[in-house]
Amino acid sequence: MNPEIRIAIADDHPIVRQGLRDAIQFDPSFKIVAEAEDGQALLRELGSIDPEIAVIDIEMPKLDGFGLAREIRRRRLATHVIFLTMHNEEDLFHAAMDLGARGYILKESALIEINRALRIVASGQFYVSSSMTGYLIQRRNRAADFWQETPAIESLTPTELRVLRLIANGYSSKKIGSDLFINYRTVENHRTNICQKLGLHGHNSLVKFAFEHKAELP
Repeated sequence: MNPEIRIAIADDHPIVRQGLRDAIQFDPSFKIVAEAEDGQALLRELGSIDPEIAVIDIEMPKLDGFGLAREIRRRRLATHVIFLTMHNEEDLFHAAMDLGARGYILKESALIEINRALRIVASGQFYVSSSMTGYLIQRRNRAADFWQETPAIESLTPTELRVLRLIANGYSSKKIGSDLFINYRTVENHRTNICQKLGLHGHNSLVKFAFEHKAELP
């Protein structure tokens, strides 16, 4: 028998949580191990319960969905994030993907889509509501074009790529060093190496490059 997939839920609307809980528990392959009305409350539990997937509302009190996702990444938790939202704006979608989201579901169709989304994300793939798939395809196409047009990116080491992604997220060298458990000077050396490999010159050229290509970085 396959083990149950552990699910956590965070949404500040009790009716939404009840609907999600009923839909998810209908499938015996899923087990809800935590439920919270805000991101801060769920964050307190995540480290100890270690769910495979967290289904979280973007708009919540105390700590919103984006803030919660940032903390999940910062703490290097293995939990995958599926965002719930009422909004279908492209910029919000890309912001969610930039935070490492594996799923993006509109609330209007959440009860219909949630179990399929959980299965797909648990298998290591991405899931977005059908009306949002165009955004995902465009994002993937831009990433493919970027890698083809910037072959030097493949010369970066895994650590250099991580540093570049953190720069794109607005992290300072000191914060990057703290997150990666490396010395500040080591981060500065990585920044110098990245600039040399990518042919970037000038004080702000690396930051500008990272910001401009944030959506294309792996």
